[in-house]
Amino acid sequence: MKPAHIAIIMDGNGRWAHARGLPRAAGHRAGVEALRRTVRAAGEMGTQWLTVYAFSSENWSRPKEEISDLMGLLKLFIRRDLAELHQNGVRVRIVGSREGLEADIATLLTEAESLTARNTNMNLVVAFNYGARDEILRAARALAADARAGTLDPATIRLEDFEACLDTAGIPDPDLIIRTSGEQRLSNFLLWQAAYAEFVFLPCNWPDFGPEDLAAAIDLFERRDRRFGSVAPQEAIL
Repeated sequence: MKPAHIAIIMDGNGRWAHARGLPRAAGHRAGVEALRRTVRAAGEMGTQWLTVYAFSSENWSRPKEEISDLMGLLKLFIRRDLAELHQNGVRVRIVGSREGLEADIATLLTEAESLTARNTNMNLVVAFNYGARDEILRAARALAADARAGTLDPATIRLEDFEACLDTAGIPDPDLIIRTSGEQRLSNFLLWQAAYAEFVFLPCNWPDFGPEDLAAAIDLFERRDRRFGSVAPQEAIL
């Protein structure tokens, strides 16, 4: 069975640029082109949900010039590609904290969500200013505030109640998480949601990622035996 929800940690833009003697900004620009290819390919392959790790809450510690380049690319991507995404029936959702964002960035994110809110062909989730620990902490604070206000009994809190306070409320957990560049870690990405995800780590840097890499990762996923903590029937007999 194909994964209904694929999440991607798009890593290796800087290494791609360094290997070619180019500035990091060139790597990020090439990374945006890889994102375009991937969104189109995922749609053609029938993927229902695609989540991409665009900018983490820790990325603000990068040099100001690089952050400026990244924000410029985000604006360009939304302005250039939003119409095409909308035309193709792609719904865009943003996860991550909106607190402290520049007004023009916040407005663009809201515009992308509002314009595509009724689309049903595919869901593109962009993790922007996102950190899983921050997300979990904000959810815990929201539940704690309800408990202190007397509207919630802590003893009755269910998994569903906690998940409803996460940025990803209403979004299914990822079936497959792909990371490029050869690194093998989550880097504070979807820590709660990845509980039973399958992982595929690819050696290529993100700008080199293409439809064939996506297809290969899906093929690996389809050969995995997903048990969700259970055992196969034959093993249970033994």
